Amino acid sequence: MTSSRVAVYGAGSWGTAFSAVLADAGREVTLWGRRAELVDAINATGVNGDYLPGVQLPRGVRATTDPAEAAREADIAVLAVSAQYARPLLDEWRELWAPRTVFVSLMKGVELGTNRLMSEVIAETTGAGPDRIAVLSGPNLAREIVHRKPAASVVACADEGTAAFVQDACHTPYFRPYTNHDVVGCELGGAIKNVIALAVGVTDGMGFGDNAKAALVTRGLAEATRLGEAMGADPLTLAGLAGMGDLVATCSSTLSRNHSFGYRLGQGLTVDEARELTKQTAEGVASCEAIQALGHRHAVELPITEAVVDIIHGGQDPKDVVEVLMSRATKPEGLGHGSRVDNSRRG
Repeated sequence: MTSSRVAVYGAGSWGTAFSAVLADAGREVTLWGRRAELVDAINATGVNGDYLPGVQLPRGVRATTDPAEAAREADIAVLAVSAQYARPLLDEWRELWAPRTVFVSLMKGVELGTNRLMSEVIAETTGAGPDRIAVLSGPNLAREIVHRKPAASVVACADEGTAAFVQDACHTPYFRPYTNHDVVGCELGGAIKNVIALAVGVTDGMGFGDNAKAALVTRGLAEATRLGEAMGADPLTLAGLAGMGDLVATCSSTLSRNHSFGYRLGQGLTVDEARELTKQTAEGVASCEAIQALGHRHAVELPITEAVVDIIHGGQDPKDVVEVLMSRATKPEGLGHGSRVDNSRRG
């Protein structure tokens, strides 16, 4: 089948940018936004001035504040809301979609309290089976994509046909989606990279340089791979676009909200001050605690994640936390194997 109508829920920078990709791929897109003034401005000017100022959206994108209107006759429902608000919204909207509707998560976070991945939250709230739930993840900085700069991503779904269906819906000359069956690996890669980007931002803000950045990115990949393997993911997924690719883009770009948040902490701002300046949601700020909990559940050591939690939620000084990280016991380098806490305690 060929999708023609797509509903996108979330009029932030990534939801809006992906709406443009879908429209450029020939789809009719209805973009749901919470605030009437923003929706009215998008419909009147074709510009999302709050999140992507100066960028003209394709004519195929129309906005609404009515979630039912967006859902009407939609073949695909794209979810680009904050991970921590997904469950109550989906509970409220669960009756809106047709039984055939495919759900695509753009959300890169883990739910606090339950420690559920977003695909699990979608399944629990909508009743959709694995064949109707896909995840799109990769090195996809919204401000580059809306300017049609080349980018690639991964569409992961347990059902190969559904993955190909979503792939076709968003394939354009500048946006190249690949398919994968490893939903857990793609989701973990997208969530953990936000936490590592916070850590890299902190060290950049402290002026520690590129060596420190490279070490954090590499060891961050090791954390993602260890936890991914423990949760049944394919380690090769974490070495691909949804893992290493997304990690590199998020940790090296000033366009990254999580990196920017961490940078401000490294410069001495408080968490509240950094949150006020960042304005948009930095998913790693909330998800780091949920990812830490997943590490504890699966007996996997996540020292960088623990350090980020200590800084953001424990109130510890970044300088003290970095010192603790650097003074950890020396050990062989390892990305994933033999890395349970009860075994070699690799970090």
